[in-house]
Amino acid sequence: AEGVDFLLAVGGGSVLDGTKFIAAAIKYNGTDPWDILAKGAEVKAALPLGSVLTLPATGSEMNGNAVISRESTQEKLAFYSKLVYPKFSILDPETTYTLPARQTANGIVDAYVHVMEQYLTYPANAPLQDRQAEAILSTLIGEAPKVKADPQNYEARANIMWCATQALNDLIGSGVPGDWATHTIGHEITALHGLDHAQTLAIVLPGVMKHERSHKRDKLLQYGRRIWGLQGLDDQTTIDAAIAKTEEFFRSVGNPTCLRDYNLTPADCAAIPDRLDQRGAKLGEHEAIGKKEVAEILALCA
Repeated sequence: AEGVDFLLAVGGGSVLDGTKFIAAAIKYNGTDPWDILAKGAEVKAALPLGSVLTLPATGSEMNGNAVISRESTQEKLAFYSKLVYPKFSILDPETTYTLPARQTANGIVDAYVHVMEQYLTYPANAPLQDRQAEAILSTLIGEAPKVKADPQNYEARANIMWCATQALNDLIGSGVPGDWATHTIGHEITALHGLDHAQTLAIVLPGVMKHERSHKRDKLLQYGRRIWGLQGLDDQTTIDAAIAKTEEFFRSVGNPTCLRDYNLTPADCAAIPDRLDQRGAKLGEHEAIGKKEVAEILALCA
């Protein structure tokens, strides 16, 4: 009605993702734009958009992804289109100086888990992608305590911001399998119980790592040895320690790693396996995580 021909998102990932959906919805010719998310309706056109990022976390400033929550139906769904890739994104670390500690922690965890979803799968003869992923993980581990100690540390803020962008801009995921079970399960916890996205990731990723330890064995060993320096240990001890170190890191930045930390139990999440099963979800890099496995993972998140 107003003849708007360009959209500018100023904020974090939710603002940018919402703007992406608006950009696609404005041009959508179907009956209900929600079909883009719920039914995978094709995005054939979208308004151009740009962003000024104020919360580094999602990487949405440099990709065509968007995740949208709909409170009325308790849904949190995603879509992708190259047509909503931002025309430009301004990343100024000073805009993040005044972030609450909770959101700084969320951003670090979100970026970390984005990397893990693309890295912690199985060997795919992609040594460069592995090393790039490991560089992001190591940088986040190194910079997190600096920004926690001094929220106005420009260098630390800049490095975390760049890590978040690199974590999900299709670079480290090129030519390698992806998991995304942690994100999919986490979205359901947010939709039903209102936890922040990254709070759910800190809970679910350790559960996935424990449940899928046999399928992810080779990469868990590589992760433990390269990221956490776990040398000279037997394989089982290395994997156990790598998972424990991951949980310890999440807690150190401010994100608990158990459902009980939010007064939730696996029983409170009992609807999640059915909800995912009804959508036909087969999760994990082998598409082998179904209803039964989701329930088992949630039990490990207690």
